[in-house]
Amino acid sequence: MPSEPTASGIVTDERSGERQIPESQRPDGTTRKAIKIRPGYRPPEDVEVYKNRTAEGFRTRGKGPIPGSEGLKDDKPAQASSAAANKNAKRREARKKAKVTGEGQEEAAPAEEAKTEEVDAEAEKEKKVRTLKKKVKQAKELKEKKDTGKALLPEQIAKVIKINELIRELDTLGFDAEGEPKAEAAATETTQPSS
Repeated sequence: MPSEPTASGIVTDERSGERQIPESQRPDGTTRKAIKIRPGYRPPEDVEVYKNRTAEGFRTRGKGPIPGSEGLKDDKPAQASSAAANKNAKRREARKKAKVTGEGQEEAAPAEEAKTEEVDAEAEKEKKVRTLKKKVKQAKELKEKKDTGKALLPEQIAKVIKINELIRELDTLGFDAEGEPKAEAAATETTQPSS
C-alpha cells in the first residue's frame, strides 16, 4: 500500500520502505517507467523553505485589510507557559485588581504612602549607618597597620584621614563611633561598673 505522494510525486511503499516515483502516462499516451529514489535523497520540491515573518509581512503589506493582521494568526498550538510567565501574569492581574480597588479608596492611600515613606526613610538610614560602620572599621584597621609601620597605598591613607569625618556622620545620624545607637550606648555605660 503506497503512502500519499509528496510535492515532488515520491511515494513510499509501506511494506518494503522503498521510495519511488510511480509509473505515469505521458500526454501522447506512452508510459513513463517508475523511478526508484535512493535512500536519504530529498528533492528540492520537498525541502521546507524558511519564511521570515517580518520580511513576509513587509512583502504583503497593503494587500491585507489591516496591516499586521496576518501576523496575529499563530500557526503553533498553545504551548505550556513557563513558571516565570505564570508568575508575571499573576502579578499583572494583581496590579489590575489593585488599580481598580484603589480608585474607590483614594482617601486611604495618602496615609499608606506616608507609612511606606517612613519605612523607606528608616531603611535608608539603616543602610547608611551600615556602610559608615564598615568604612570606619576598615579605616581603623588601616590605621593600626600604619601604626605598626607597614606601608599604605595613597587610597588607604586617604581612608585613614577620613575617620573623623565618618564618625561625625555617624554622630549626626544618632550613633556613636562604634556604630551603636547613642541612647543604648549611654545606657550600657551607666550600667557597667567603672574601674
